[in-house]
Amino acid sequence: MRELTRTAEVVDASADDDLIVWAAQDMKPGVRAWAAGDAVAVASPQASRRDRLAVLGSTAHATRLVRHALAEMGPAYRPFGDVQLVRELSETIDELVFLAGFSWMATTSTTPAAPVRDVAWLDPDEEPDVADLLKTANPDSYAVPGIPGVRRWAGIRDTTGELLAVAADAWSAPTVGLLAGVATAVQARGRGLGERTCRFVTDELLAEHDRAALMVDDGNPAAIGVYERLGFARRFVAAAAVEGHLA
Repeated sequence: MRELTRTAEVVDASADDDLIVWAAQDMKPGVRAWAAGDAVAVASPQASRRDRLAVLGSTAHATRLVRHALAEMGPAYRPFGDVQLVRELSETIDELVFLAGFSWMATTSTTPAAPVRDVAWLDPDEEPDVADLLKTANPDSYAVPGIPGVRRWAGIRDTTGELLAVAADAWSAPTVGLLAGVATAVQARGRGLGERTCRFVTDELLAEHDRAALMVDDGNPAAIGVYERLGFARRFVAAAAVEGHLA
């Protein structure tokens, strides 16, 4: 086992896997990473509001890394990776409990479409409107204005100035931008506003980071359909947690 201290080492060890490289967050203070055999594990504090332990590789090597990482970083870190690997880790490590599957989606380009002209980055003084929209349209959003890692918001307003749809650039890494905080006002749904907002943010993330990614619940087929139309490819992932740290 060896500890990785530079982003380039994480890239090399993971073959530039977008989930692992995103979790590394450019190896900012607090992030630690290890490799053993074909496995890589990255402990990333408060990455999308969770202490995450992104893991990749064969179960045997990954088990060793996860045990080491949890001993080093503490039981609040949640193993996070491809669903079959996380399920096997939960069966192999007694204290781990399988939580749920969801989807990691990523892309290097969006599908062709007409230019998006009615979406723009919002000014910081517009963030109270974003917060109000999220309260009603997506109250479970991990991205909300004002918390660390949430960089900026894009949105669409109607002719009266009401904010109808938003999406955020949040917890982005240098080579993997993250789309989060997607919400459309209830009365404005079915008009493609969310899709246009997501396309705008995705194009902006691609221009800056070359790759864009997001996380979405598997029980949200409407959102998954939007992201697939934009060009995102779906990867089935899951999370586990140490017993006693499930909340």
